[in-house]
Amino acid sequence: MNVYVRELMSSLSQSGVECVTFTRADREGLAPEVFVEPNHRVVHIEAGPHHLPKEALPDISDQFCGGVMRWFAENGPPDVIHGNYWLSGVVGHHLKHALDVPFVSTFHTLARVKAEGGDPEPEWRDRAEAEIIRCSDAICVSCVEEEEQFRRLYGDPNGRIEIIAPGVEHAFFTPGEQAGARHALGADRDVPMIVFVGRIQPLKGPDVAIQALAGLHRLGHDDARLLIVGGASGSNGGVEAARAHDLVDELDLHDHVEFVAPQPHHILSTYYRAADIVIVPSRSESFGLVALEAAACGTPVVASAVGGLLSLIDDGETGRLIEGRNPADYAAAMAEILSDDELRATMGKAAVARAADYTWRAAADRLSDLYEDLVGSELVSCHDPHPDLKAVPNLMSEVDHG
Repeated sequence: MNVYVRELMSSLSQSGVECVTFTRADREGLAPEVFVEPNHRVVHIEAGPHHLPKEALPDISDQFCGGVMRWFAENGPPDVIHGNYWLSGVVGHHLKHALDVPFVSTFHTLARVKAEGGDPEPEWRDRAEAEIIRCSDAICVSCVEEEEQFRRLYGDPNGRIEIIAPGVEHAFFTPGEQAGARHALGADRDVPMIVFVGRIQPLKGPDVAIQALAGLHRLGHDDARLLIVGGASGSNGGVEAARAHDLVDELDLHDHVEFVAPQPHHILSTYYRAADIVIVPSRSESFGLVALEAAACGTPVVASAVGGLLSLIDDGETGRLIEGRNPADYAAAMAEILSDDELRATMGKAAVARAADYTWRAAADRLSDLYEDLVGSELVSCHDPHPDLKAVPNLMSEVDHG
């Protein structure tokens, strides 16, 4: 989501749209405002203690909203408010009523989608998302599959649904020499390498990747290695990371699995180029930037057949789509690709061509058109100018008196 917001705001600002990104100050010494580039500034809002776990953020949403309102009081109101993720949506919902401006939502993940994937969220998050949906003038989704999933789980919203497909920064994510990438990582150039990139949490399926590697060894590729690039996430992140390490030990894979700390975004291209296959076994995925970035680097992707991955991967042409959660199915697909150099090369070339269709400039153009359509139009009304929400019970009082 950070990549999505940064790249999309950059492309919007370059096209002449004035963009202000509000984010919480999470450490000492941050400048109140940072001018990233012409037409784009980041504003750090002081809200709660600097070091807060993600799970505590709903408790300070009222303070965050008050800080944003004070900024608007000093600098003038926006033409459009765009909330990314449900927490920003909660704040954006209140700002819409306070400022009487259009409100756009991009959820990235939704509670009901996560619940279907076996990763349930608290009921109050689902309630909050329902309120945001009811009052959004537009809801942005990444692909047709995500729109269909949204309508199935939430029905037709009061506002419009717009498909804004994310892009990829082709200056960074482009094909390159695998041997050079392996050398940069200090990896053996002759050993099959599988790469997993993502947070270590149940939703992303690192356990499936580890078990799939064990299956790959049983199929004769017993020298294959797995790199897990990413860190623990969420309240149970530490527990999930420990489980992943325990699973590696249980399957006697400690010599074949390497855990790599989260990397700067542009450095991920080296890992994608070094890989023979990128595995994306997510339980749910609104879009799947990892799959897109890997494809842009010319690496076949073996991924779960869910969400946006269905529109990114052409099964059998740019990679493989796997139904269900059986690690053996992932192992069989990876063994097929590793056993056929010509197939792997053909998939890589097709993946690059497929990824070329996705650019941040195209996404920004669509979003800019949406904003223009909404400005001056009649706003969606949820008939609740002071929505009551467990997570932010004092939000409007802070705004009204801020």
